[in-house]
Amino acid sequence: MTDALIETDDLHFGYPGRPLLKGVNLSLHEGRITAILGTSGVGKTTLLRLIGGQLRPTRGAVRYRGKVVHEMSTAELYRMRRDMGMMFQMGGLFSDLSVFDNIAFPLREHTALPPRLICDLVLMKLQAVGLRGARDLMPTELSGGMNRRVCLARAIALDPGLAIYDEPFAGLDPISLNAVAKLIRELNDSIGITSIVVTYDVSESLKVVDDIYLLSEGIVVSHGAPAELSLNSNDAYAHQFINAEADGPVPFQWPAPTLDEDFRMLQP
Repeated sequence: MTDALIETDDLHFGYPGRPLLKGVNLSLHEGRITAILGTSGVGKTTLLRLIGGQLRPTRGAVRYRGKVVHEMSTAELYRMRRDMGMMFQMGGLFSDLSVFDNIAFPLREHTALPPRLICDLVLMKLQAVGLRGARDLMPTELSGGMNRRVCLARAIALDPGLAIYDEPFAGLDPISLNAVAKLIRELNDSIGITSIVVTYDVSESLKVVDDIYLLSEGIVVSHGAPAELSLNSNDAYAHQFINAEADGPVPFQWPAPTLDEDFRMLQP
């Protein structure tokens, strides 16, 4: 097994009146693609923010290359983040910049490379995602699948050690979804990076990732290789989630007040 790039140790975090993570332990290994799965609102994106140092845990720690993230200085945090590429949940392309300039942005901001070399690098990234011919388009001119691929190209613009994909398959048609999943796998292997895929899409995750962590009720309820989880989902939540069953420990209704509380609300 390769060395752990990221580790969390008894990680706790919550918002006022709403505990979210209640002791998450995971280990993400270099050169592999790890999927973090769970239903909406379980804390997947919050976990990413803790990894990136945007949030501070209430208990426990996140370690990046052996260093505790919330103990890093500002300079150390910036160095760590430069080693990360992020594909945001909502895309996050700059609407007033062309495809070319969106991908060039991190290169211009964080390097002193000459314009000609930046141009070559941008075109290489676009070629890798099959969109070299779209370099002059604006984000509003892109389809959903094209937008995701541009976001993917921007995430790897600086050749990061870690690429993070937050809901990369959301809103995509089956063809685009499969193309993006395949790209994530190919780019991870060809560039030699480590990847985190945060998603609720089980079918595509099982095809392209090496390891899976399944979150529920603030903890990791299941962990293993895709084949192990799909065949041996003994945990009731894992079984319901992987098999997309309507009935199980995950309720459809958000916790409701009591009938007495409802009645009092209706009183004049």
